[in-house]
Amino acid sequence: MVSAAQVKELRERTGAGMMDCKRALEECGGDMEKAIEYLRKKGLATAAKKAGRVAKEGLVHAYIHGGGRIGVLIEVNCETDFVAKTEEFRQLVHDLAMQVAASRPEYISREDVPEEVINKEKEILTAQALAEGKPQNIVEKIVEGRLEKFFKEVCLLEQPFIKDMEKTVKNVITEAIARLGENIVVRRFARFEVGEGVQ
Repeated sequence: MVSAAQVKELRERTGAGMMDCKRALEECGGDMEKAIEYLRKKGLATAAKKAGRVAKEGLVHAYIHGGGRIGVLIEVNCETDFVAKTEEFRQLVHDLAMQVAASRPEYISREDVPEEVINKEKEILTAQALAEGKPQNIVEKIVEGRLEKFFKEVCLLEQPFIKDMEKTVKNVITEAIARLGENIVVRRFARFEVGEGVQ
């Protein structure tokens, strides 16, 4: 059994995410050095450290789908012009544009979701749970679970990646950071669909 203290120590030593640290320790039977090696092999330790660096280069990419029925414009930033010109970075940006076209995210991350939108969603989910006859004492737990599902639907980084549903978009970006050696940030996107919003 892996302790929280072990996870915390590994996180401090590598800069990798909590769940990655927990998984690494479980895989390595609680051996700290093996877990560090495990994370290094996966490139997650260095990726987390790079996440704080400034990304001001990158690409703006246009993706048109369905014979011109859906269009996406996306800006993804990295640290250098050199990486922005690599085939791997270009492919990542293209994949992210396809993700936006297919999965219709409204925000980049949960931090971007306005407080009033979250409160309104909580209100709706609470009303639904009560209407289903759920006991008051577990309604809050149900709402929490459904709110997580809401974030996975509306936040690009939390969506399952269209090319590999086992990973989230955030996982895919983190892996690219590890391979390319630079911080990568989705700056903004816009999605257009013919007839959308027309009454």
